[in-house]
Amino acid sequence: MLLFNYTTFDETKAEFVEIAPVSELPNGERLFIEVSDRSIVIFNIAGQYFAIGDVCTHDDGPVGEGNIEGFNIVCPRHGAEFDIRTGKAVQMPAVVDIPAYPVRVVDGMIQIGIPKE
Repeated sequence: MLLFNYTTFDETKAEFVEIAPVSELPNGERLFIEVSDRSIVIFNIAGQYFAIGDVCTHDDGPVGEGNIEGFNIVCPRHGAEFDIRTGKAVQMPAVVDIPAYPVRVVDGMIQIGIPKE
């Protein structure tokens, strides 16, 4: 699996998929989804939406249940940290970034951008 910050990706190369109404993701909450065989977690932080792959690159465990500290998520298994805005690994033991996906709201619906194959 190619790990990539898709938020900086040319949006014409992404296919946006409707996920849920914004009412289903209140401030401070997260939503776990599966899209195109990808495990993804979407966050609402102060009305901003972010989406990352739900996998820690340190041991392939789920990262989405971790605590949020600022814009970092802390892996509940070994404490690796990732920036949820970019997927960047910012704390050992992880050194490889995780995917970050573009999120937009259209007509009250949360949409996530998945790269076209």
